[in-house]
Amino acid sequence: MVLKPTHAGLQRAAKLLRSGAVVAFPTDTVYGLGASADDEVAQKRIYQIKGRPVGMPLILMVAGQSQLEGLVHVDSRAEEMMRKWWPGPLTLILYAIGGGTLGVRIPKHKVALGLLRHAGPLMTTSANLHGHDPAMNAEEAATLSGVMAVIDGGVAAGGTASTVLDLTGPEPHVLREGAISTPELIGPPPPRTG
Repeated sequence: MVLKPTHAGLQRAAKLLRSGAVVAFPTDTVYGLGASADDEVAQKRIYQIKGRPVGMPLILMVAGQSQLEGLVHVDSRAEEMMRKWWPGPLTLILYAIGGGTLGVRIPKHKVALGLLRHAGPLMTTSANLHGHDPAMNAEEAATLSGVMAVIDGGVAAGGTASTVLDLTGPEPHVLREGAISTPELIGPPPPRTG
């Protein structure tokens, strides 16, 4: 089912998410798949839809920084990155409260933010079969078997996945360069010696 990005459409999508469905929606990078952050069964469905290896973690998307309280440790380094780049195409890997790590992001897209405000935090990944190009519009996202609804927000604006920055080590480390380049985030690499 394709939903319009209206108040009613977002409410319908949020209701589906709360009932355990996987929904596709536009972001500032590409179309994404989302499942409720507190529904592990729905999150497993994302892996099945994509054919994604279970060891590859999903990203937590939120509408505002306050939704991260109680979920991840936010230090001064993370605060600085959030202030500079959020909302936007930057995923931060932080220590999760309770152990392990978690990738988190606030997208800069009014439809994605509207959905997150209606549905609450979502575990997400790009809308595509594993190893294939991500969906750039609702029609492409709708071809994925098992997606209950697609919110049609037109063509995805960015076209490039988010940059993933790991802040769990002594130095920031770019795990995936995407819409924001490494020099923009953490400066140029040090000169080679020897």
